[in-house]
Amino acid sequence: MTESAPGIVIMGAAGRMGRMLVQAVAESERAKLVGAVVRPGHDWVGEDLGHAMGGPAMGVTVSDDPLEAMARAQAVIDFTSPETTLEVAHLAAQARAVHVIGTTGFDDGQIERLVPASRHSVQVRAGNMSLGVNLLTGLTKMVAAALEDGWDIEVVEAHHNRKADAPSGTALMLGEAAAEGRGVTLAEVADRGRDGLTGPREAGHIGFSAIRGGDIVGEHDVIFAGQGERIVLRHVASDRVIFARGALRAALWGQGRSPGAYDMIDVLGLDR
Repeated sequence: MTESAPGIVIMGAAGRMGRMLVQAVAESERAKLVGAVVRPGHDWVGEDLGHAMGGPAMGVTVSDDPLEAMARAQAVIDFTSPETTLEVAHLAAQARAVHVIGTTGFDDGQIERLVPASRHSVQVRAGNMSLGVNLLTGLTKMVAAALEDGWDIEVVEAHHNRKADAPSGTALMLGEAAAEGRGVTLAEVADRGRDGLTGPREAGHIGFSAIRGGDIVGEHDVIFAGQGERIVLRHVASDRVIFARGALRAALWGQGRSPGAYDMIDVLGLDR
C-alpha cells in the first residue's frame, strides 16, 4: 500500500454489505481503512473492528459517530438508509470527502436533498455498483430507443427475504434507462403494482415486479414483449462482493475529481 492511498470509512460496518466493504478495502493495495461506523448502541462500539468481526485486530476502532470517523478520511462508502445517508452527505461535503452511495429506497424529495452536498464534494450514487448491471443499464436504454411502439417493457427483480425496499434501486435504475430510451419520464409511465381486476395493460407503461425469498443476492430481467417475440436482458449476481468492489472502485475514481453528482456510468467510462 502506498502512503498516498486514500483513507476510507465504512458506514454500517456491522451489516451484511458493510462486512463485505470492510473486507474489500482491507484487502486493497490502493486504499486504507481508517474508520468503521455502526448505529448508536451497537455492541461493536468501542471494539477493534477485526475483533468485532471475529478475526485478528485491524487497528480500527468501531464508532457510532460518523463525524469523528470521517476526520481522517478521503472517502466514505455508505450502504445504509436514506435518512442516514442524508446526514452523511452533509458531513462528507464539510470534509470534502468522496461519498459513495449504495443506499436505496430514496423518495424524490430525499434525492433532491442530496443535491446541495454534491456542490461541495464528489458524490457517486448508484442503485447498483456492479459492472454487469451498469452494462445492462446501457443496453436497456439502447434497446428501448431502437424498438418501435407496440413493445411492452417489464422489469422483474428478485432479492433475499430481508430486503426492505421494492422495487429495488437497480430495478428503478433499469426503468429509468428504459424511459430515457423512449424519451419519457419514468414517473409518468411506471406501473409499480398490480392486484385484482386491473384491466388491460396500459400502453407505454413500464411495469415492475418484485420477488423476495431466501438468500437471493440479486436478479434483474428487463423484458421487451412484442407481438410474436420477446427480448429478455438479464443480470444475475451470485456474490455480494461485486458490489463492494464496485463501490471501492468508485471511491478511488472520485479522488481529485471536481465536486458533483456522478454515477457508475461515469466511473466506468461508459458511453451514455
